[in-house]
Amino acid sequence: MNKFRTHTCGEITKEEKNKSISISGWINKKRDHGNLLFIDLRDNYGITQCVIDKNNSNFNKLEKLPLETVIKINGKVVERSEDTVNLEIKTGEIEISISSFELLGSTKELPLPVFSDQEYAEEIRLKYRFLDLRRKKIHNNIILRSKIISFIRSEMEKLGFLEFQTPILTSSSPEGARDFLVPSRLNPGKFYALPQAPQQFKQLIMVSGFDKYFQIAPCFRDEDARADRSPGEFYQLDIEMSFVQQEDVFLVVEKLLVNLFKKFSDKKILYTKFPRIKYSDSMLKYGTDKPDLRNPLLIHDITNVLQRNDVKFEIFKKMVKSGSIVRAIITKNTKNKPRSFFDNIDNWAKEQGASGLAYFTIIKDKELIGKGPIGKFFPSEAIKEIMKITSAEEGDSIFLSCGNVNEVEKILSTARQKIATDLNLIDDNSYAFCWIVDYPMFEKDELSKKIKFSHNPFSMPQGDINNLNLSKPLELKAYQYDIVCNGTELSSGAIRNHIPELMYKLFAIAGYDKKSVDEKFSGMINALSYGAPPHGGIAPGIDRIVMLLAGEKNIREVTMFPMNQNAQDLMMNAPSNVSEEQLKELNLLLKKK
Repeated sequence: MNKFRTHTCGEITKEEKNKSISISGWINKKRDHGNLLFIDLRDNYGITQCVIDKNNSNFNKLEKLPLETVIKINGKVVERSEDTVNLEIKTGEIEISISSFELLGSTKELPLPVFSDQEYAEEIRLKYRFLDLRRKKIHNNIILRSKIISFIRSEMEKLGFLEFQTPILTSSSPEGARDFLVPSRLNPGKFYALPQAPQQFKQLIMVSGFDKYFQIAPCFRDEDARADRSPGEFYQLDIEMSFVQQEDVFLVVEKLLVNLFKKFSDKKILYTKFPRIKYSDSMLKYGTDKPDLRNPLLIHDITNVLQRNDVKFEIFKKMVKSGSIVRAIITKNTKNKPRSFFDNIDNWAKEQGASGLAYFTIIKDKELIGKGPIGKFFPSEAIKEIMKITSAEEGDSIFLSCGNVNEVEKILSTARQKIATDLNLIDDNSYAFCWIVDYPMFEKDELSKKIKFSHNPFSMPQGDINNLNLSKPLELKAYQYDIVCNGTELSSGAIRNHIPELMYKLFAIAGYDKKSVDEKFSGMINALSYGAPPHGGIAPGIDRIVMLLAGEKNIREVTMFPMNQNAQDLMMNAPSNVSEEQLKELNLLLKKK
């Protein structure tokens, strides 16, 4: 028999009426009604209400105990009166009449309340994360995370995948984010790197003759924090498959994610067969390669309209002549919206660093006219052309942005979400998945103007690999793909380049000679030279999946022990200084600034 409890605080029902039981947990709440003291006792499984009469010798002792004290309560299960039943909790039809108690763990004064989920300063929450994790919402988020990972493992095994673990100490990689480096004591002056992802290892697993691999893999990248990205480390569902094409990977991932989201959410899944959107189309229609398909608003290019002689919007016309583009968002049936609605959008755009968003509404008078600050610059025929391009109708409004491609995409992608939110167009009770496909193999670096890989350098280019036109690298597309849900990128993946000769040619375009490739990717190149199967994979982010299913906007809310924005663990005081002796062992000398 367990010394501390006969039951948990989340399982006692009317079935145990009149039984003598023992429960242990934390004092979640106390309510003193004079002659009666009510105590809500909480453990990992739930809450049980306990009550003690003033005539009981333990009354005064319990009354003085602060919240979050750990105690064991002995007592009898009593059915609550009908008017005090709490159907929101499993134990809501009973309470425990306390006969005795035992103090198991005392507490100091709390730096933050545990029984409340109110917002608290990040510094306090992270420094006392063990207290923060006791709070109901975040405690449930972490339990949800555990259940999601268990379900994923089960589903992957059903799909015929085997789980393998890959090394944590590995070599530094020249591409991607900054590495976390680990000095080697046995090899003075040399360093390991923590893996940014198990990319090379999972490909080597395929070369080793294993057919389907997965891993809940820890990844380490020295990146700045964002709402959807933890600084330092994160977990991903790493997947790799042999003898597959792009569509084979899609089928596995779609099946997994549909089952997963149906299991852990009641929200609608808008597409069980995920739409495939070309990267170029996504950037045009949504201004981003992470589109939220719950949002019905689309972006249209109307640059040609601004080149018409009868359009008198001179500011935009001059910019177009110097190479700028003009794109627009149409809002349906907004002619009766007050002027403040449009001005708020314009002012918001200026707050984002843009010059604003020009706008007008299409009105039918004797002919089509534009109502709004710039409407007078567009004659009826120009408005008709805009309507043809954008499928706009009388009563719709148009928001326009002019500038270089990157500027316009940036402001209109965020404006699309802002406008849809203001118009209440986004269904928060749904998930909209999609694939972004046909990424360019290479891109030009804005600063250096040099050609570089746009995505994963180990990806297979599209087309006849024996007759690729490598003289026009920016026109090459790759079998690279992202999966996106509700505007959040869950994963990147690719069909891999398993042909060493082709890999050398592609790396040469990005400035790597054969010697550099052999040095940086010796394990990979060597392995591919001994008979490698066609293979591909993907790696959905566990943290972001849990964030979506928990309905959270910040990844910190689903991570057990996160760092702050400066990549510091305030609870464990990391990173920290190390002793001179440790540095000496590692043959390191710190250079003071």
